[in-house]
Amino acid sequence: MQLFKKQLQHTLALVFCSILLPANMATAATDQADQEKLLRARVKLLEKTTDHAAHLTPVDKSLEFHGVFYGYLPCKDCDGIKATLSLKQNNNYLLVTQPAKDSSREFYEKGKYSWDDKKNTVVLTPRKEAATRQYHIEDEGTLIQLNADGARIAGDDDRYTLRRSDTVKSREVHIH
Repeated sequence: MQLFKKQLQHTLALVFCSILLPANMATAATDQADQEKLLRARVKLLEKTTDHAAHLTPVDKSLEFHGVFYGYLPCKDCDGIKATLSLKQNNNYLLVTQPAKDSSREFYEKGKYSWDDKKNTVVLTPRKEAATRQYHIEDEGTLIQLNADGARIAGDDDRYTLRRSDTVKSREVHIH
């Protein structure tokens, strides 16, 4: 009886293994086919001939237009005002001004700037209750200060100009 029982167990184990083995092979074949499909899809995505222009998102130009601008602005009560305007990412700005006087301190203004592509201007809106400032964008490296109405200030444009740091060889600004 024990011999019969052992033989039955052996036969059942053999039958059970023969049933599971093709199932495992079928699963392996399916996995391999899926991997090949995935590989083909990857290759297709990486092809350089594919035109991706249809699904590109437009780039906000104001995110590209940032940097540090230096200039020396005219002043009624002093020889001039040294100005440093930093247009940062996320449309934040910092304006540091310092009148050319003995022992004059620096003034700081923080806020947000916006870009007007039609008027080709940058508008600075301070955090605290102060007047907005406007600058005409002459080119990528030059800003010209505008009056409160958004018009150019009468006189020499060069006197109201801020230049980006990478376009100027030195931070030193000369008084004329």
